[in-house]
Amino acid sequence: MRKFTLLAALMALAAPLSAQNSTEDLTARLREVLPAEVAERVIATVSDARSKGLPARALEQRALMLARKGVEPGAVARSVEDHSRAMGEARAALARGRAGRPADGDVAAGAEVIRRGVDGAQISALAKSAPPGRALAVPLLVIGSLVDRGLPSDAALARVLERMNARATDAELSRIPEQGMAGRERGEAARAGRPGTRPIPAAAGGRGAGAAAGSRPPANVPPTAGGRGRPSGRGRP
Repeated sequence: MRKFTLLAALMALAAPLSAQNSTEDLTARLREVLPAEVAERVIATVSDARSKGLPARALEQRALMLARKGVEPGAVARSVEDHSRAMGEARAALARGRAGRPADGDVAAGAEVIRRGVDGAQISALAKSAPPGRALAVPLLVIGSLVDRGLPSDAALARVLERMNARATDAELSRIPEQGMAGRERGEAARAGRPGTRPIPAAAGGRGAGAAAGSRPPANVPPTAGGRGRPSGRGRP
């Protein structure tokens, strides 16, 4: 699965939801960067999404982004079609959890995480349990980022909801994935640096306890000045 970058996803959402490009401009650009047949296929998908009230601009931007990255044209069209379907699922899931028309940003973010394995029931649970009126785009993207890092989606949902109910801001939520990675790395480093045997205390007279007991220190514990043993390679696996 492609690496899910929270910052990149936030930037991708910000662009389509801005008014910097008209629909006509984006359609013309699609025809410039894609083969004619594929461009018309993408434009038809976008038009269908727009007729259903989905955030179609996000689909146009997605197609342009993939084309600029050199993705095979047929794959661009398939990705846009898949994303349009995911948007429909996301909007329905959000509507089940919260009254009113879901915001375009929330729908676009919901589609992102659905395509990463988060199911509609979990999106509905987030919408239902989140503080009233709270935008859900960033919380959803944080859940997607946590899932991409290996956290089960239900655990990711619980973690984000806990922070939301503690009134964490979007900026604070967006730091959760990196904080989790940093904590995991510290834990792995601590486990890697933990000696496999109990520490060997120094005996009277400056000799290691192993020497006092008539045995040699372990091979990976070379003697130091005064005869005390100190683990070598501390912190290494």
